[in-house]
Amino acid sequence: MGAQAHTFNKQIQSECSILRELDHPCIIRVYDVYDTPDAVYIILELVEGGELFDRIVANGQFDETTSKFLFRQMCLGVKYLHDHSITHRDLKPENVLLTSPDTNETLIKITDFGLSRFINETTLMKTFCGTPNYLAPEVLSTHGEASYTNKVDIWSLGVILYICLVGYPPFSESISGTSLNDQIIKGLYTFPDEFWSEVSEPAKDLIRKMMCVDSTKRLTINDVLEHPWLADDHENTTRVNKIMYPSTVVSTPPTITSAKRSACDDDTSTSEPCTKPTDEKPTESNHSSGRPKRVKH
Repeated sequence: MGAQAHTFNKQIQSECSILRELDHPCIIRVYDVYDTPDAVYIILELVEGGELFDRIVANGQFDETTSKFLFRQMCLGVKYLHDHSITHRDLKPENVLLTSPDTNETLIKITDFGLSRFINETTLMKTFCGTPNYLAPEVLSTHGEASYTNKVDIWSLGVILYICLVGYPPFSESISGTSLNDQIIKGLYTFPDEFWSEVSEPAKDLIRKMMCVDSTKRLTINDVLEHPWLADDHENTTRVNKIMYPSTVVSTPPTITSAKRSACDDDTSTSEPCTKPTDEKPTESNHSSGRPKRVKH
């Protein structure tokens, strides 16, 4: 084994020792790491309910109650990662696993977190170049070579929530005249009444504030959890707490307090609203994409 490969494997061992210490109901557990001359094997918790992506495809979309139930779990998992100075950078429905076939009674598990810490930004972008749908504008516009904060995860969560609510992605290659990357970089998404008429305004407001092109005005994960769409639904909070901690049923919602921020999360949210996409009727090319399509890797 060359010196460079030896150093790389040592780095993986060091990082995995940190990941092994992570313990949250909505984060997949890293149990062990085995280093061999040919590969490094990471032993993960077994989750048998499949991917969120496949569940969305099977259902077409989720109602607002189900979307909120799943989304709050995702946010709590991401908050845990951010509180431990870990930015996921590849959040998408394929990386959210479910423990049960019953979507309304399932615990979610975020996976593939932290692995991006093992590769440099250029390699990361080469990996992502075929699946930009969930990438934040600042990552695409700099080709992944500039520094950015964990606000990139907030954008990705906004895209996931959008898809959960209506069953299709906010950006589509079928829109003529504008590339997929340009749509994302410019924040060219809408809430067509044909699909969004039954979705509440608070849900749309949260998506707008999460999918804000200017990352300095984008919400933090604590801001997301404090948004009225999530914070004011005490019944949902209780449901999530019950599924996360089944031995302790919480009858009243806990107060979300701002945790100490890591060095990578130094952006401050602002009450200044982002430019809101117009609620325009989709053109035929705009909504022809239908349900989200799996991106080939």
